[in-house]
Amino acid sequence: MYYVYALKSSKDGEFYTGHTGNLKLRVIRHNKGLVNSTKYRKPLKLIYYEACLNRKDAVRREIYLKTAWGKRYLKNRLKEFLKRSLRDSSFGASHGTP
Repeated sequence: MYYVYALKSSKDGEFYTGHTGNLKLRVIRHNKGLVNSTKYRKPLKLIYYEACLNRKDAVRREIYLKTAWGKRYLKNRLKEFLKRSLRDSSFGASHGTP
């Protein structure tokens, strides 16, 4: 089983999309700073994943999710989550709570 996943950086609010055969370990490696492309964007939260039966399909899906259409798909798919996380982060910032 292979996974395509999206992480959201708490530092800059941006997404990172990747694929892996071991989702749990990969997220841990991202948050320990062991992945070059995200080591300065920690902490990262897993916000989305899909399972694929083979690596080729996972890579193809990852490439799609990195396109403008794929980013639009993710934002639409996660609309309620993103709306809530934006509201929660702006609430904390506007009231001086950490």
